[in-house]
Amino acid sequence: MYPIFTHIKIYITRNEFISMDILNVIIENKEMLKILYGLIVVIICMIIVFKTDKIFRLSLYKGIRYLRNAFLFYGLAFFIRYIIGGLIIFGILNQSLNVTEILLFEFFLVMAGFFLLYSLIWKRIEGIGYKYPSTLVNPRIGIFYLITLGIVYLDFVWETFHFMFFSQIAIFTIATIISLRNFIKGSKQHRFLKFYFLAMFLSLVAWILNAISAYYYNWDKGIMINILLINIIIFLLFLYGVVKVTKRK
Repeated sequence: MYPIFTHIKIYITRNEFISMDILNVIIENKEMLKILYGLIVVIICMIIVFKTDKIFRLSLYKGIRYLRNAFLFYGLAFFIRYIIGGLIIFGILNQSLNVTEILLFEFFLVMAGFFLLYSLIWKRIEGIGYKYPSTLVNPRIGIFYLITLGIVYLDFVWETFHFMFFSQIAIFTIATIISLRNFIKGSKQHRFLKFYFLAMFLSLVAWILNAISAYYYNWDKGIMINILLINIIIFLLFLYGVVKVTKRK
């Protein structure tokens, strides 16, 4: 009896050592891995942008354009934060760009969240018949730009990310509720809705974990790795859903 438990203990201990070794390798090479992570997300975002643009041309459904805008801004945000930011850390770009990089990252990230939410509610605000020449710049989207600038400014003045966290948690709470309702109503007609709901829910979880990690665990590396993995899953879910819709078209 005792030798069996001894083997189990040794097996568990070895697994713990292996996990710690992997974690140490990730931590030691975190800056290079961040650049790789950013590159993967940017590529996924650009594929989604081109695919959704194709869907829009075929369907002329305006909500697709707002979805496209969201991933255009996500792509810009991750490019600035992880690729430009990585080049700054490695000394290839001037360190004086660090503040600008952070501000632009937050602006594009928050605005991308607003575009995702707006892609769910645009009909109720604009109406189907009302047309703007641009989905990137119009009076209603201009309100979100102003709110985003206010959030970025407050975080800059207070030297925190509090306002970004609270705004995104609020946005994705609303988006999760709306996308769940849309999924329940139209899951048989539109399979993409289940991917939308799951992505919104995981986004909400990721933002909550981000806030917890920042406020209570001082950006714990283990939690942050899990958040990065969740982010990749979210983008892959959208990519999978968009590719499936494109193939049917």
